[in-house]
Amino acid sequence: MNYLKPIYTEKANCQDCYKCVRACPVKAIKVENGSATVIYELCITCGTCVDVCPAGAKKVRDDLGRAKQLLNLKEKVIASIAPSFISEFPNTDPKLIIAALKKLGFYGVSETALGAQEVSANVAELLRAENPKLLISSACPSVVEYIKKYHPDNSDNVTGFLSPLLSQCKLLKKQYGDEVGIVFIGPCIAKKKEAEAHPELLDVVITFEDFERWMDESNVSFDELSASEGDKFIPEDSKEGALYPIDGGMCSGIKANLTLTDNQFMSFSGISNISNALMFSEQLNLKNNLFLELLACEGGCINGPKASRRCATVLKKYNILNYAQYPENEIPRRPTISIKENLEIEPIQHKEHIEAAIKDVLREIGKVSLKDELNCAGCGYNTCRDFAISMLENKSEKTMCVSYMRQLAQKKANALIQTMPSGIVIVDDKLKIVESNLNWAKLMGEEVELLYEVKPGLEGAYLYKIVPFYKLFQNVLDSGNDIVGKEINFNNNVLLFSIFTIEKNRFVGGIFRDITEPWVRKEQIINKAKQVIKKNLSTVQKIAYLLGENAAETEVILNGIIESFSTDQIDDIDE
Repeated sequence: MNYLKPIYTEKANCQDCYKCVRACPVKAIKVENGSATVIYELCITCGTCVDVCPAGAKKVRDDLGRAKQLLNLKEKVIASIAPSFISEFPNTDPKLIIAALKKLGFYGVSETALGAQEVSANVAELLRAENPKLLISSACPSVVEYIKKYHPDNSDNVTGFLSPLLSQCKLLKKQYGDEVGIVFIGPCIAKKKEAEAHPELLDVVITFEDFERWMDESNVSFDELSASEGDKFIPEDSKEGALYPIDGGMCSGIKANLTLTDNQFMSFSGISNISNALMFSEQLNLKNNLFLELLACEGGCINGPKASRRCATVLKKYNILNYAQYPENEIPRRPTISIKENLEIEPIQHKEHIEAAIKDVLREIGKVSLKDELNCAGCGYNTCRDFAISMLENKSEKTMCVSYMRQLAQKKANALIQTMPSGIVIVDDKLKIVESNLNWAKLMGEEVELLYEVKPGLEGAYLYKIVPFYKLFQNVLDSGNDIVGKEINFNNNVLLFSIFTIEKNRFVGGIFRDITEPWVRKEQIINKAKQVIKKNLSTVQKIAYLLGENAAETEVILNGIIESFSTDQIDDIDE
């Protein structure tokens, strides 16, 4: 595991469920020895794997210690709080949040939404241009990375501005000096990558969960705090920028007072929806500029991977809409600083695999023909073919294929049943044969053996049509009480049998053997001999014990007599 990356896997907790593989929009997961780890070169840090992991094996790097250390190293450290704080702390006065952060040691608290307003102002300038062009927002770092890596044909359409967070950092540095420290608090994991890429602007990123943990560790509680006049956001309160964490919020902060129509703005959230939208981008016959607001998390940042409160999206949106101010006379704003960024991200080079290699892998997992390709997605991939390609790229193991493992288990069980010297039969609750071996068919007589040759395993045949003692199986099915080591006369043979429950009231199995056969008689003689030897040894041990006990008692008595006579002789001599 790599604790230095924003997302890592605790392998001991990874439960072989492949849910992260299924959910990852770019399949940036590698399964090795049953453990699923992130392939960082392919990852877009959307945090989906963290969100869906049922075992909590996918972890987010803990940077809380670095945030605490920053407060000791720098004279002024400002907390930049994501606009989704309104949905995260819906019943808490923002002034109390500011008071809590100040008590933890921050110089001041600023809304990331201020940076969002700066981004909107710069985008509005682009939209004023008359050349018809497709413009894609650069507000979400996961979306930017996704487009650059997986849709490079649309890279030039990305607006190329810093994200709202980095734009705000630039504003804060301009106003409070380059030496000021900045800690971002929000639900986004991708921001940790932004901090790594821009250490000159952003120092540390922590989550809302980290913030609450920090408060607990420092015994700071909203209930015990009281806000003062000085508990205000710096340098000022945000307005329409507070709409950014909901889908469509960015568009709302741009289009007022612009001579643009609503059909020049579109919003999509969720990587799958974004992917579908980008597929048709080349087919657009643009007459005017078209702006696409794209957010990686469905519903927007309010549903970020580290948003601790999972209430309904409609309620979160409602809280955001109630909080945000919308001064139409100020929108769109004019840019105050340059936030241009030339972000270079290499596109993913997809490997081309020859058809023969793909088919070889498919055969390895039992997919010989098209009908074998079930495309069940149990492995995490939508099709068996995609799974085969992932194996060629060393991202998957064939044990991930459920149907392959089932077939393998069935083959092993069948091989074991067929090679056993005893007769084996398994029936269901309708007394229909599920599986049997040739030895059982032979024990049941020539007619059953001939039927077995026609239909190996006798699957689907009814037991009551083959043997007269079928009621023994029915009794075990009904009662759940096994029959062990009983004998029955059948076809001039004496059969020793056991009937046992496999699944109560649903499946039972039977083991039969002819005790008149030489190998069985030999085995029985050996077992009887072992029993006799064991019994004799037990008897000998008891005799030895009794003899030993009697000998000990005799020795005590004789020693007493000797001692007594010896004492008398000494007395006579003395006289």
